[in-house]
Amino acid sequence: MYQKPMLKEGSLKNQVIVVTGGGSGLGKAMSTYFLELGAHIVITSRNIEKLNNAKIELEEKTGGKVLAVQCDVRNYNEVEVVLAETLKEFGKVDGLLNNAAGNFISPTERLSANAFDTIIDIVLKGSKNFTLAFGKHWINTKQEKATILNIVTTYAWTGSAYVVPSATAKAGVLAMTRSLAVEWAKYGIRSNAIAPGPFPTKGAWDRLLPGDLKDKFDMKKKVPVGRVGVHQELANLAAYLMSDFSAYVNGEVITIDGGEWLKGAGEFNMLEEIPQQMWDMLEAMIRNKKKK
Repeated sequence: MYQKPMLKEGSLKNQVIVVTGGGSGLGKAMSTYFLELGAHIVITSRNIEKLNNAKIELEEKTGGKVLAVQCDVRNYNEVEVVLAETLKEFGKVDGLLNNAAGNFISPTERLSANAFDTIIDIVLKGSKNFTLAFGKHWINTKQEKATILNIVTTYAWTGSAYVVPSATAKAGVLAMTRSLAVEWAKYGIRSNAIAPGPFPTKGAWDRLLPGDLKDKFDMKKKVPVGRVGVHQELANLAAYLMSDFSAYVNGEVITIDGGEWLKGAGEFNMLEEIPQQMWDMLEAMIRNKKKK
């Protein structure tokens, strides 16, 4: 069954991995499996209360060691604090998973410059901040090997209507992944990416497709294999790319979407069907969710 763990016990033993946005959703699912494989995990997000709750939950579930550090990925000085706290707690860091993201659906002409900037800053600038801080550390300390894993999306290369800031930012992250795979390989640093298709999570999907929109646009119908992804499937792939089993995989983006993007490029292009008055309602719902 596809929900079973893939790697053998201890595959990430004593590895120290930092997971941005690790306190919820897919970040939490991947962190859980890393811990089960013997890794020590550092999770970051802006919400320290949610982060501390996730730390307790993860440690109780796996018996592993978790460090929670509050961080806004947009601020380089806060990212440097995460690195310093990680080194203070564990003495080293072996892997970085750039998972923190932000997204919302909207016709682009309705977006303010600030709204566009927010997504670019979290996704692209945030990934750059962590990559640069950790990369400099690994290079300066002459660490033998390290791994960067970035979560992108299939519309990073196709583009997609109605999520233009996200598509723009993710395309940048993908370009950074491939560029550094070549440039930093000589330092023992591997750089790869995963492009997940629909892996619904409560928080992100409620914000992205509010109200009955999730029912109107049934993602399962867009996927050739006829279902959405299970979190363990993504965690299995992420753990493989973090482990030494993938030592010869570098500069690659692996798609895990059941064939979705091949069936219809641009994950949110189907939103063309939404009438203008419904966008007004959706915008109000999204704003209300943000205030909570």
